[in-house]
Amino acid sequence: MESVRIFVGLDYHQSGVQVCVMGHDGQILANNEAENDWRDIVRLVGTRGAEVRAAIEACPGSANLAEELVRHAGWSVDLAHAGYVMRMKGNPDKTDYSDARLLADLERVGYVPRVWLAPEKVRELRVLVRHRQELVNERRNTRLRVSALLRQHRFRAPCRPWTLRWLSWLSGVQLPEQSRWVVDRHVANVVRLKKEIAVVEKRLQAATASNALVQRLMSMKAIGPVTAWSMAAEIAWFDRFRSGKQLARFCGLTPRNASSGTRQADSGLIKAGNPQLRATLIEAAHRLIRCDASWRAFAQQMRDRGKPTCLIIATVANRWMRRLYHEMRRYPLAA
Repeated sequence: MESVRIFVGLDYHQSGVQVCVMGHDGQILANNEAENDWRDIVRLVGTRGAEVRAAIEACPGSANLAEELVRHAGWSVDLAHAGYVMRMKGNPDKTDYSDARLLADLERVGYVPRVWLAPEKVRELRVLVRHRQELVNERRNTRLRVSALLRQHRFRAPCRPWTLRWLSWLSGVQLPEQSRWVVDRHVANVVRLKKEIAVVEKRLQAATASNALVQRLMSMKAIGPVTAWSMAAEIAWFDRFRSGKQLARFCGLTPRNASSGTRQADSGLIKAGNPQLRATLIEAAHRLIRCDASWRAFAQQMRDRGKPTCLIIATVANRWMRRLYHEMRRYPLAA
């Protein structure tokens, strides 16, 4: 029995983990709940096999547990895409018992829809990058609320919003009492968020000062620190992709296929990957067209053929990522 490979499905919860142990022939050897601790999970699995292959759905906290099982128990652990697993189940009923069993069975037959288990260093960089983006989104939403209040009272700004001149104009606008109080609170919040974003960016600079990938990316055209941080956090290793097309698809920059029979068609960009990474790369494509003559000429050729601007920008971003993949493959650097 010691030489037998066994398969383990882990249905993760913060309070506990449902553990299904399955033999190579599909027989369930155990399906019980364990504490959310790698030691208790290993103790439940016991010594039923010398080689353990496990699957766990990707969710907050599951990557940490998977890494502990790999590092301390020597297991082979796959992170499974939660959305694909749910669709593969094809059953409206949901129990921890059945979910853990499904994961174990998918691992046994090699059908686990795997996602990358990023190292702890990369996951920590993602925490910083995403925290900065949350602050930026909050600042943008707060500014939009101020604009909405001004429109509500039919005031039109004489200059570009959120410049020093605009702020001076805003302070003199005769708003009703309650609206003035709300606007002042929003303006104070924008000032606070600006300072907080600067603090996070300073920490990101310190955290990536010795990151060879970030430094390499920042030496290229159209890539500033924010773009480099985002790519290092979300992509991390360019050589983990098999092709430039796969990388572009991971970034959500490739067209979604909507073909059927003899009808061949695309339907916008694929809804995959991190939406903020895609937005960051689209912004980089705008800059690339402005500062690089070859990409500017390519964009003009598409414009002369009557292509819309949104399609041109997406195409530039797609082709740029494919080219960047091959360039970075020559000099493999990891975040």
